[in-house]
Amino acid sequence: MTKTELVDRIAAKAGIPKTTAEKALNAFTSSVSDALKKGDKVTLVGFGTFSTAKRAARKGRNPQTGKEIKIKASTAPKFKAGKSLKDAVNK
Repeated sequence: MTKTELVDRIAAKAGIPKTTAEKALNAFTSSVSDALKKGDKVTLVGFGTFSTAKRAARKGRNPQTGKEIKIKASTAPKFKAGKSLKDAVNK
């Protein structure tokens, strides 16, 4: 599903114009991004939890040359599905 298709479904289910649905979706994604940047978790009970995980610096290998490279430490976003979402997907 693309963002456009998601906006269409939100608009149809909520009975609102597509422009309003797109603004709501954009507000949601930017709010989650802002919270994760601050190091906060975003929990939607039953749906899931957005959080971050720290990845340590490590050594990797360039698959083309076989040369060893350094990979910088980073923070990666994570999503853990909630029980209701898991149940809905596994029906």
